[in-house]
Amino acid sequence: DKEDESIRKFEGNPYHPGSRGKNCAKGPATINQIKDTDRILYPLKRTGKRGEGEWERVSWDDVLDDIAGKIRKALKEGRNNEIAYHVGRPGHEGYMDRVLKAWGVDGHNSHTNICSSGARFGYNLWHGYDRPSPDHANAKFILLISAHLESGHYFNPHAQRIIEGMMKGAKLAVMDPRLSNTASMANYWMPTYPGSEAAILLAMAKIILEEELYNKEYLIDWVNWQQYLKSQFPEKEVVFENFITTLKEVYKEYTPEFAEKESGIKQETIIEIAREIGKAGSQFAAHNWRSAGSGNLGGWGVSRCLHFLNVLTGSVGTEGGT
Repeated sequence: DKEDESIRKFEGNPYHPGSRGKNCAKGPATINQIKDTDRILYPLKRTGKRGEGEWERVSWDDVLDDIAGKIRKALKEGRNNEIAYHVGRPGHEGYMDRVLKAWGVDGHNSHTNICSSGARFGYNLWHGYDRPSPDHANAKFILLISAHLESGHYFNPHAQRIIEGMMKGAKLAVMDPRLSNTASMANYWMPTYPGSEAAILLAMAKIILEEELYNKEYLIDWVNWQQYLKSQFPEKEVVFENFITTLKEVYKEYTPEFAEKESGIKQETIIEIAREIGKAGSQFAAHNWRSAGSGNLGGWGVSRCLHFLNVLTGSVGTEGGT
């Protein structure tokens, strides 16, 4: 409101290439926070014991002198790792990392460490990069491991582009124990037992290998199969055909029957989706962020196995791929 300078409404920026002006539910709901009568408007310092709810108002100078003074004292006394920096949603990791390293502090924690680090680690093991981006809008087949990013939260750009891809004919599969909004829109819903996702993904990899649905040219150019054979199977001649034969042998235990027993998903469904992924080839878009990656011991293995399908199909860095 230009007269009283109050905020009346939140809208998306139509020129933003990600959201294109379309907010998720959190956008319009922000007005509730702005008008919250309990919103903290200035620094407060506890005066009583923890939990008593006794506070006094202090100035920003007081806050900075107090906190900075304690940090300085710890640094001067060599207690660097008694300092921990925690931030909710990091948007400035690069700068803070430089500050903390300059202080000799190894205590940077954030929401990300709990939320998405499991999935990030699985991706990082493949190519040293932890945050791939699926091109849903141009995909022929889309596979989501847990779907809350698309069915809510803050990833509405994904939701928009999944719908665009489906309007062009893409098929959608969702691996999620719950029937989310996204799963309800999918061609295939796989309500897996939590933590069993990797078994299904490896069974799909086995099918793609055995039915020769893999992208031979991509694997030859971009996978370190020569080093793999020399290191793990030195008795074998270093030729690509031996690499494929070896992979089939290594993954032979991950049958659709095994995956059904582990996950509760019918083997016929697993086989059908694996063939659809192979048919999509370089236009196979996949994503995992939290849930399976963060909610289970060894959850990083889920995103690692998921990206294995992208590698086999050559859908890495392609239009319609990941």
